[in-house]
Amino acid sequence: MMKYGVSFTFKAVFFTHYHSDHLLGLIGLTRTLGLLNIFGGAERQEPLVLHGPRGAKRILEHALTVGIEKPKFPIEIVELKPGDVLHRGEYDILTCETEHRADTVGYALVEHTRLGRFNPDKAREVGIPEGPLWGKIHKGEPVTLDDGRTITPAELVGAPRPGRTVVISGDTRPHPALERLATGADLLVHEATFAHEDLARARETGHTTAREAAELATRAGVKRLVLTHISPRYTREAPRTPRRGPGALRRHRDRTGWDGARGALRRCVAGRVGGARRGVTERRGAEGAEDAESACEGGLPFPGSLALWWGVLPVGIILTQHAPTTAQGPPWHPPCLDLGPSAPLL
Repeated sequence: MMKYGVSFTFKAVFFTHYHSDHLLGLIGLTRTLGLLNIFGGAERQEPLVLHGPRGAKRILEHALTVGIEKPKFPIEIVELKPGDVLHRGEYDILTCETEHRADTVGYALVEHTRLGRFNPDKAREVGIPEGPLWGKIHKGEPVTLDDGRTITPAELVGAPRPGRTVVISGDTRPHPALERLATGADLLVHEATFAHEDLARARETGHTTAREAAELATRAGVKRLVLTHISPRYTREAPRTPRRGPGALRRHRDRTGWDGARGALRRCVAGRVGGARRGVTERRGAEGAEDAESACEGGLPFPGSLALWWGVLPVGIILTQHAPTTAQGPPWHPPCLDLGPSAPLL
């Protein structure tokens, strides 16, 4: 939010479901909101309203009590069910049923009919000074100028415009209710966890393939589709990076041999370390960057002095910040990265 300049003055948060990857950010978010006064902002007094499907009160209250800190501002929790509508000033928020492995909902933000476009150039031509009179006539009120002329909205404002609709699927299989909600939408943000060749896995886990999301958007007449929640197994260098999982690594070994499999994995890690190296250089200088670079050499050690979140690699290995160096041995490194011929497949 800070990276993209999103204001912290928002009033509500909406959850599609409560799997940890969609929930854990709430803890840091509420702690940050409680510290804004430290960074020169005003201390938050306005309530934050959390909306979500069944289980919201029980699950979100537990999340808010993690750690010893308590929220410094009021937090309200509202449970929603498919079909609920929340009326706001200039838009409504609608919910619909979705299909995942838990209680889930999808959302649509449906804007009310908008005012027509105001013509500022013509307003200047007829002598209306820029300021409050522009807003007044744009809202449909005639204005009288100092010279006695009365200008009506029809002279400067176009026809009313239809409101826009944005639909967010959350994690789900393609669902008829979501398709109905998205009919004619200006924007559909739909999950696409898997490529279509992994359709069986998508069905098993309650997710959608990219093709399925595109087909749903086509049937619904959506104007623009954005795919999200894409599995990290699919990278920009997919043709030369082994897919995540033991079967994929085995297939890569069969095609290129063990040297090829080891090389592909190291290239994958090197790509991630390369980006991290630049960040470490800025924060810790060349010496720290050398630590990062060494992560791609000699068995891929991850020094204890390097505190980075490496994420999930395409072979399904999670490397955390904690890589202790002990007096009894070399820096810790994941034993499953040993891809020698005698190593068992993961």
